[in-house]
Amino acid sequence: MTVVKICGLTNLDDAQCAVEAGAELLGFILYPKSPRFIPPACIAPITAALRELAPAVVMVGVFVNATPDDVARALDEAGLHLAQLSGDEPPDHLRALQGRAYKAVREAAQADIYLSAIQNPKSRVQNRPDLLLDANHPTLYGGSGMRADESLAATLSRQCRLLLAGGLTPDNVADAIRVARPWGVDVSSGIESAPGRKDHAKVRAFIAAAKGV
Repeated sequence: MTVVKICGLTNLDDAQCAVEAGAELLGFILYPKSPRFIPPACIAPITAALRELAPAVVMVGVFVNATPDDVARALDEAGLHLAQLSGDEPPDHLRALQGRAYKAVREAAQADIYLSAIQNPKSRVQNRPDLLLDANHPTLYGGSGMRADESLAATLSRQCRLLLAGGLTPDNVADAIRVARPWGVDVSSGIESAPGRKDHAKVRAFIAAAKGV
């Protein structure tokens, strides 16, 4: 069954809705230029509550071009399990974070750089994604609402545990899964009432559609 990541969370109410609807991963944006930015000190009480409610859920911090040391400190402060590196980070950043991170890519050439590293069994983390494929927007690092290249997604899905992101909604996620066959799907803007505020009906509809394929 397809894994679901609900990203761009900023409050406990939305996170609880996602967990109750069946999401396995929850994402928090730690990129200050994002309209969904939330600082580590504000994430920490949310993750503390979620550990009581849903100890199996994986909580992810999304970073853009932060240093490995800064990422590690923010993960610890916020109580997050894993980092998603969504900028132009080199492979060395993944190695420095020692299994605590995975890379978001936007095009085939970028994906190729990381595939050899993640195909090393020692570098893989059980039940966590290897790569995320997002839309190739010229200026935004995610959250654009644009669709990713699903033919590339289908290729990558045969080589690694892939999270597919980019322009997914309750109406199109099932078709995207049928085409790309990803390990999981990631959504943020497609289930919002406003940036950083989730529409709970859309959250439930998205997860039901993804799980129903």
